[in-house]
Amino acid sequence: MAFWKKTNPRRSQVRKSMSAERFSRITKYANADSLISVLICLLFAVSSVLVLSLPNAKYNQVIPTAIIVGLITLAGALYIYCYQKKIRRNHTRALVLAGLFILMMALTKLGVSSTKLTFWATGTAVTTVIILTIAYDQRFAIGLTVFYLLFACFAAASVPSDEHQLTDINLFLTMGGGVVTCCFLLKEIRTRIKLLQVSTVAAVIVFVTAAALDFLSRNLTAQEALSIQNTETAAILKNAGLHAGITLVVGVLIQGLLPLIEKAFRIATSMTLLDYSDANQRLLKRLHMEAPGTFSHSLLIGSIAEAAAEAIGRNGLLCRVGAYYHDIGKINKAGYFVENELGSASRHDKLSPKMSHLIIIGHVKDGIEIAKEYGLPVVLRQFIETHHGTTLIEPFYHEAKKQQNANSKGKGTEGPSESEYRYPGPKPRTKEAAIIMLSDAVEGAVRSLQEVTPSKIEAVVHNMAMRRLQDGQFDECDLSLRDLSRIEASISKTLTAHYHSRIAYPHPPDLPPGAEVPTEQENNKQP
Repeated sequence: MAFWKKTNPRRSQVRKSMSAERFSRITKYANADSLISVLICLLFAVSSVLVLSLPNAKYNQVIPTAIIVGLITLAGALYIYCYQKKIRRNHTRALVLAGLFILMMALTKLGVSSTKLTFWATGTAVTTVIILTIAYDQRFAIGLTVFYLLFACFAAASVPSDEHQLTDINLFLTMGGGVVTCCFLLKEIRTRIKLLQVSTVAAVIVFVTAAALDFLSRNLTAQEALSIQNTETAAILKNAGLHAGITLVVGVLIQGLLPLIEKAFRIATSMTLLDYSDANQRLLKRLHMEAPGTFSHSLLIGSIAEAAAEAIGRNGLLCRVGAYYHDIGKINKAGYFVENELGSASRHDKLSPKMSHLIIIGHVKDGIEIAKEYGLPVVLRQFIETHHGTTLIEPFYHEAKKQQNANSKGKGTEGPSESEYRYPGPKPRTKEAAIIMLSDAVEGAVRSLQEVTPSKIEAVVHNMAMRRLQDGQFDECDLSLRDLSRIEASISKTLTAHYHSRIAYPHPPDLPPGAEVPTEQENNKQP
């Protein structure tokens, strides 16, 4: 009879909801991205075992090597999942990252096996940390490079080397000295000599670390260490010099390979951004010639956004250069935008609101196409597609609503939908993109004021920021209210400085009342 006992409907509903919740948790992790990431990890582990085991692979050595490599790979994968989750979805970057590690391990193994010297491990470790610091950030670079140091130690120890060479913990600490120095000194690359400066300092640290560790490991007395004729001292200094020398060489090589690194990781260093900020760039020159009002507007947005970004500790240079290119889509139809009308009648007076709306939102799509045509870096394209987000084009929406009410003659027909007059997006996904959006909107609003005063500028900036916040335009970026408050203060300060008042020219006593005061240029022309 217990078998035929009826189940409580509420209990059944709870069981169904629990099953659905468990299934959703499983599907959250067991998806295509996770599966591909696992396959990449397995491929990396197998390749690493082959590199570390060959050419003298023995059965009793391969299995322990595979276990150690698997544990290090698992730890590295968890570290990436915690601090760079985007790599789990960006499989190209994951493959490039795995390829970098395998290539550096292979170079270490080949160098040590051919020369019996372990300084190759220091060179590949410094190379790895510099590339990762350029491509990502300092915390992620130094954390991930620690895992590579373990692989490099195994690669160097798997080949019999000279007895005077650094191995094991001494080699690990020597590599660590160069890695930490490069990582913390290489915050950004704004000058062409930056990498050489960083590698020089790292070479000094590596030399001191290698020599000190070697002296300690050999237990030399003070007199033996200071003796120039001592062969042990000469060997120690020579070995430390090799580790320091390859560190210096790495900085020179990476300087030449920097464009390839940027293309492989699809990034743009500060040095590249400075190149694109040059007014002689083809695209900026075209913008200046075909849309001078937009060019002037972009320059002002650049100075506003750079100061705002630095106020919250973000990349001000990226904001400035991104602002220069955010409106390049207006080149195709420059005359339809108010800053390029130059006193002429608006072309939108003869168009329907719907047609005007299509022309206005078209400059975003046109901008992306122009950016691809001119090979603009991907990091700059985000400002083109997100500087309006999904905001409403209010003038044409209200005009369409007005025309709809006039045509319906009070019949109560439904007006146009707001979604029809919004930009297609996407919304800003970074703080820099959100700053460009707000700076762009605020500059246009302040320019339209009849009388510009500091109090009015602050009111416009605050109101515009609140409108964008309430409209959900900052939902996809990690912009906090504290950040937004600092951005508002910075934008207000910059705009106030730009629209500062000027002292009026005094009225000359020899001119009759009401006569125009000659300008400074006209005064200079008078004999």
